[in-house]
Formats: sequence, C-alpha cells, structure tokens
Amino acid sequence: MKKVLGVTVIVVVSHVLSGCGYALAGRGSFLPASIRVVGIPLLENRTSVARIDQIVTEKVRTEFIDRGRNRYEIVPRQSGVDAVLSGAITNISSSAVGLTEQQQASRYLFTVTVRVQLTDSRTGQVLWSNDALTFREEYDLRTRRDGQLDGAVLLEQEGPALDRLATDLARSVVSAILEAF
Repeated sequence: MKKVLGVTVIVVVSHVLSGCGYALAGRGSFLPASIRVVGIPLLENRTSVARIDQIVTEKVRTEFIDRGRNRYEIVPRQSGVDAVLSGAITNISSSAVGLTEQQQASRYLFTVTVRVQLTDSRTGQVLWSNDALTFREEYDLRTRRDGQLDGAVLLEQEGPALDRLATDLARSVVSAILEAF
C-alpha cells in the first residue's frame, strides 16, 4: 500500500510540475514578436552621484544586446522604435557594514534603487515595469602600508563597485523583461 501511494504521489507531482510553466533561464523572449527595435534612452538620475545614469544605461544596453542574440536592435533614442525602456535611478546610499580592529569602517554596502518600465511605442501598453528594483553591492576599503585606512580609496573604489552594481542591475532588468518575471 505504501509503495502504491508513493508511486501515485510521484506521478501526480511529476504531472503538476510538467505543466507549471518552468523553463530554463535565458531561453527565448516573452516580448511580442513585433518588438524588433528597442529604444533605451539615458535613464534619469535623481541622485547626487555623478554619471551613475550613464553607467547603468550603458550596462542595460550592453546586456540587452548580449541577451537579445541579434533579435533586437538597441538604440539610444525614444523615436522610431517598437518599444522604449525608460526609468530613473531614484536612490543611492552607502553604509558601513564592516569594521577594523580599531573600529574604523572597512567594508561598505552600496544600495541603488531604480524605477524601470518597458512600453510598446505603438500601443502605449506597458509590457513590463518595476517601480522599486533594489540592488546591493559590498566593497572593501583598503588600508595603507602602515595599517591606517585610506579615506581617498573609498572614492577610487566607488567606480568598480558602481560598475559591478550596474552590471548586476542590468542583468536583472533584462532577464525580467525577456523571461517575463
């Protein structure tokens, strides 16, 4: 009896899972076939961090090109396109998350919040949107040879941290759009 029940459960679970819509990430696109040219103009920067809009926008364009596998033409404008990806970087913050033995900040958490929307240019229909995507990246503050923290290094390391953060954000946005998450 237990064996029959076990086999029945396996069959039922297999049947349910086969119809759940599961698919491998990165396969195909859930955008309408009519979307061939996607405009990705510069995102709006509502923060005090210079150039973050340029960095994030470029990463999103690059990721869309890489993931679109020549299916989409990506252009930096809103006119003459099938769909427009628009949005704004609404918040950036950093906070110390690690301390040295001398109780000085040595690791920082960098957080970025964005609002993003993909709209069909012909119909005005919103194909995908998220008003509060949040991404986080941690980075270390290096010490000088004498063991003291070098505050100027924080500014040097923001570039790589922002770059990593922008790359992660771009991957998430494009995956969500292409895979309908």
